[in-house]
Amino acid sequence: MSVGTELYRKTLLTVAGNKAVENLSLKYGKKLAGKFIAGSTLEEALEAIRSLNSKGIMATLDHLGEGITHLHEAALYRDEYLRLVEGIADEGVDSNVSLKPTQMGLALDPEESYQNIRAVAVRAKERELFIRIDMEDSPFTQATLDMVRRLHSEGLDNTGTVLQAYLHRTEEDTRDMIREGIRLRLVKGAYKEPANIAYQSSAEVIHQFKTMIRHHLDQGVYTAVASHDDHIINWTKQYAKDRDISPEAFEFQMLYGLRMSEQERLAQEGYRIRCYVPYGTMWYPYYTRRLAEKPANLWMVVKNMFR
Repeated sequence: MSVGTELYRKTLLTVAGNKAVENLSLKYGKKLAGKFIAGSTLEEALEAIRSLNSKGIMATLDHLGEGITHLHEAALYRDEYLRLVEGIADEGVDSNVSLKPTQMGLALDPEESYQNIRAVAVRAKERELFIRIDMEDSPFTQATLDMVRRLHSEGLDNTGTVLQAYLHRTEEDTRDMIREGIRLRLVKGAYKEPANIAYQSSAEVIHQFKTMIRHHLDQGVYTAVASHDDHIINWTKQYAKDRDISPEAFEFQMLYGLRMSEQERLAQEGYRIRCYVPYGTMWYPYYTRRLAEKPANLWMVVKNMFR
């Protein structure tokens, strides 16, 4: 991203953290946020996934919510995820599961959070589903990696996590996770992080992102590349082609409501493509990160407002 785009991202994330802005957005922005969200209910989300599957697009289903303030909320989210797992399995849709550790209480009680997530992972393994433990901002990076390692040590190898290219630590984490057989989603990173722990320039982030992808593909590790950046997508396709790596060895991941025609095109070209499908009522933090990632996303919202 350019200096101007990076400034835009930081500014929007800062403004979005203002309580008055949040309240205004919650009052007036739900309809606009709906472009990125597959509905308020599990049933609506499953219907959206059926539509995606019919176009050759896989999914990963996320029930929105993060940063809870009371542990009883975590129990409610856990129960919804157990219902979500059953819904995916019973409906027979092609979908993984994504969840956030703070949604399950990580910031309040790490052990309680682990037990909540473990309950979902156990149910998912019974139903032969994969769980992605999403990565949040840097205060939770190590705790999230430790949690996934613990799940694997208990035989719950149907779990994986996410690594963010913009963190200085990520290259080493990538090597460690590959060695330990933990499946990863690779992303640039969407949180506001300081320069002492995260790269600030676009060139550095893209270089790190490519390094992560290269480590995976070169070692024959299944690779999930989550990006809407044409440069990254085309580079990955060419890198795989040059080294005779099968399209079955990796997948692209994109977000629901963004570049849907491109997702269909990749599927038609024979690439594996997975759409991140969120649902629920706690949409504000997710929505603001989507707007912050790219000025075009905000412009799309402004045009819809004028309509």
